[in-house]
Amino acid sequence: MSETPRMDLSSASPPDEFTPPWKALWWLEKGGLNLGPEWEEAHEICQSAEGDRVHDWIHALCHLIEGDHGNAAYWFRRAGKDPNTRDARKVWNDIAASLQ
Repeated sequence: MSETPRMDLSSASPPDEFTPPWKALWWLEKGGLNLGPEWEEAHEICQSAEGDRVHDWIHALCHLIEGDHGNAAYWFRRAGKDPNTRDARKVWNDIAASLQ
């Protein structure tokens, strides 16, 4: 996508035209970057495409939100990103910017 999709969080699910990475980011945003059913949805999307760097980066974000810093660091390394990252909002924004 060439621009950040509109994050209308009033829907029950992300728009069909979103790519899987955008859907995962949508779920995380809908959940307020917290654990819960939205986190589970995003995590499932990431697990479905392990080995793809964008999915691995979002997977790292999921585990950062979870508070599992060791697991997050593993996924950050797999994505080629700084494994010491701790700011979930910054990571979300960085991923979104990279998808534009």
